[in-house]
Amino acid sequence: MTSINPSTGKVIATIDEWNKERIDRQIDRSMKAFLLWMEMDYSERSVFLKKTAQVLRNNKKRYASLITQEMGKPIVQAELEVEKCAWVCEYYAENGMKMLMEEHVKTDASSSYIRFSPLGIILAVMPWNFPFWQVFRCAAPALMAGNVILLKHSSNVPQCAIAIEEVFKEAGTPDNVFSSALVGSQGVERIIQSPCVAAVTFTGSTVAGKIVAEKAGRYLKKTVLELGGNDPFIVLGDVDVEDVVKHAVEARMINNGQSCIAAKRFVVEDNIFEEFQKKFSEQIKQLTVGDPMDRKTDIGPLAREDILRQLEYQVQKSVAQGATVVARKNHMKKKGYYYPPILMSNIKKGMPVYDEETFGPVAPLIKANDEKEIIDIANDTSYGLGASIWTNDDEKAEALSKQIQAGMVFINEIVKSDPRLPFGGIKESGYGRELSQYGIKEFVNIQTVWKK
Repeated sequence: MTSINPSTGKVIATIDEWNKERIDRQIDRSMKAFLLWMEMDYSERSVFLKKTAQVLRNNKKRYASLITQEMGKPIVQAELEVEKCAWVCEYYAENGMKMLMEEHVKTDASSSYIRFSPLGIILAVMPWNFPFWQVFRCAAPALMAGNVILLKHSSNVPQCAIAIEEVFKEAGTPDNVFSSALVGSQGVERIIQSPCVAAVTFTGSTVAGKIVAEKAGRYLKKTVLELGGNDPFIVLGDVDVEDVVKHAVEARMINNGQSCIAAKRFVVEDNIFEEFQKKFSEQIKQLTVGDPMDRKTDIGPLAREDILRQLEYQVQKSVAQGATVVARKNHMKKKGYYYPPILMSNIKKGMPVYDEETFGPVAPLIKANDEKEIIDIANDTSYGLGASIWTNDDEKAEALSKQIQAGMVFINEIVKSDPRLPFGGIKESGYGRELSQYGIKEFVNIQTVWKK
C-alpha cells in the first residue's frame, strides 16, 4: 500500500498489505472484543467516546497534517474535519443511550417491547476524500450501539488508517474494539464471508458500491451504501446573486471539489443566468491554488493521478461536445496532481459534466427557463444524494423541495453532514442512513420481546 503526497507526486510511505492469515487472526480478535464490548453499559461506552473526542482535539494539528499530506486537503479544512470527528463522538456519547432505549408497545401481552441489540463486527469500507470524518461518522454510532469496527480504508491513505486506530487506543478503548485491516480491495470478500462479520458499511463510488453489495448479498450481510452524487445547486431568479455565488463556489470547491455532496450541477433561472455566470467567473479567478499546507490555499491537488486523468477526460469530452470553459484559474504548480478550478457553460444532456459525477473543481452552469424545467433538470440524473435550493420565497422553496429526488434537500444552505440529521441518498447514491437516530439503528438487531 503506497502513500503518495499529491502535491508533489512523491512517495511518503509504503506499507505491506496483510496476508490471509493475518486477516483471519484480526477477525478472531475483533469477535472476542465484541463479546466483551457488547456487555458494557451505554454509560461505559460513552466514556470511551468522550475520551476519543478529547484525543482528537488534543492532536488536531498532527492529524490534520497527515490528512493533507496523504490526500491533499487544504490544511484549514483538514483541521475542521478532525474537529467534526470529535463532535460526532461526543454527540453519540451524549445521545446514543436514549436513541436505543427499549420501546414499549401496548398489545394483548402483559408486556411487549422492542429491544435494540448490537450485531457484532461491522466491516467499514471507507474512502480517502474525508479520511477521518467518513470513518468516525460510521464508527461513533456503531460503537455506541455495542458493535465493533473493522476498518478497510482506502489504499492511498494507509497512514490515516493506522492513526485512527491509534486514536482509539490512546483513548483507552479496549483492544480490537476498533481495528484497521491493512488490506486492498481483494481482501474485502474474505472479511465479508466470515461468519463473525455481521454487516458492511461502504462509502465510495457507485461502481465499487455495487461490487461490495453483491459480495455482501452473497453472504446475506446487511449493508449501508453511501455512494456518488451529482447534486443540483438550484438558483431561482429572486436571489441576491452576489451572495449566492459565494456559497456556490464553496459548495463546488470544498475539499478540492472531491466530495460526494459537493454541488455538481448549477441550475440557474434564465433571468439571472448571465449575472450569475459573470460573478462566478470573478470568484473562480480569486481562488488561491497551491500548497495545501499553506493556510492561505483554497484549492490543493487532487488526491491521485488517476482521478486527475479522469477529470481531464470528462472536461475534454464535454468541450468536444459543445461545452465552453468560461473561466479558469491558472496556477504555476508543475508537479503534483493539480487541476485548475474552471467554470463551464453551454452544458447539455449527454455531456460527461452533465451526466456523470465529476470529482474535482469543475463547475457546470445550466440555464433553466422556469421552475418546471429546473426540477426536470435537477432530477435528470441517476444519482439522488443531495440538493440545495436558493430563493427568497420560503413557500416556493418548500414546494420545490418535495419534488426533488434526493435523500437530502437544503434550502439556502449548501449540502452538508450533521450528526443530528440522517445522511444518505436514493437511486444510485445508495441506501440506508448514517448519523442521527436513524444511523445508529442501521446496525442493531431490532428485536421484539413479548411476555404473556
